[in-house]
Parts: sequence; structure tokens; C-alpha cells
Amino acid sequence: MIFSELARRGLVISAALLFLVPAKALAQDITDSHLEAARSAVTAIHATDQFDEILPNAATQIKADLIVNNPDKQQEISDMVDDAALALAPRRGDLETEVARVYAKLFTEQELTEIANFYNSETGKKLLKLGPVATREMLKAADVWSNGIVRDLRKASIDGVQKIAGKAGSATAAPASGAAPATAAQ
Repeated sequence: MIFSELARRGLVISAALLFLVPAKALAQDITDSHLEAARSAVTAIHATDQFDEILPNAATQIKADLIVNNPDKQQEISDMVDDAALALAPRRGDLETEVARVYAKLFTEQELTEIANFYNSETGKKLLKLGPVATREMLKAADVWSNGIVRDLRKASIDGVQKIAGKAGSATAAPASGAAPATAAQ
């Protein structure tokens, strides 16, 4: 597929953000300095890096598609597609401008400057670099925690049902995961 999973996620997030912005905010005029602040923030957070491989991946896929039908023209097709891709490469700037406009519509010029300043700092750079590691470790910790919470809630609930069953004289205890229901003694 031409779009990587990361690129698809970025497009979905960008589209979702646009739906959250009131129409009035989207209609605002953006000054040159505001747009420049947005460009700085976009660059600092590497917002468009995920789209870097779209053109090379498209070129590779198109070459493969065309060469299958014309294997004897492999070199000519490869050169032609590479030339066409290089001719389109300057349009990458259009994406940068559109993404900067999205950010300019969502954030004030001052906020964008603060974002750029933070992410250009050593701490901001470290966050960008280690953020995915922190997220991965956080998800592991949350999984362990969640499993423990579910286990303990299940045990407390089974114990509670057994107490209720004892008071009622006859009740069925909640089954443990995968176990058959236990019947309380009468």
C-alpha cells in the first residue's frame, strides 16, 4: 500500500482535529507571522515527517505495476518514474504549508512560538525521541495493572457472592474465568 499505517493515522488525527474546531476559528485570517510560527512549530514537532515516504513508496509501487506489463522496458520505466517523482518532489512544500495552516487555525501565534521553543529545546528533543519508548512502557505497565485489577475484582466478587450465598442459604457463586459455576452448600 502506498500510505503507511503511520501516515494513515496522521491523516485521521488531522481530520478529527478539524472537526473539533469551530467554523469561526477556521475562518479566521492568518497573518504571515502567525503562519511562520506555525511552520516553526510543525518543523519542531516533526508533524509531517510521517509523510516523507509517500512519494518514494508511490514511485516504487508504480514502477512495479508498469514493469510487470513491460519487463523488457524495466530501465526506461524506472528512469521515467524517477524523473516524474523528482518533478513532483517540490510539491512537498504544499503539504508543509497546509499543515502549518491547520496548526495556525488551532493555536495562537504565541502558543505556536511556545511549542516551537519547547520542542527545539534539549528537553523537547528528548521528549520527541523517547516519547514512543515511554508510551510503550506506559502501555505495558497499564496492561499489568489492568490484569491485576480485573483479577482482584473477580476474586472479591466471587468471595462476595459466596458470602451472599451463605446468608441466603442457597445461591450460585460466580464462576472463575473458564470454571463451571459452584453451588453453595445448603
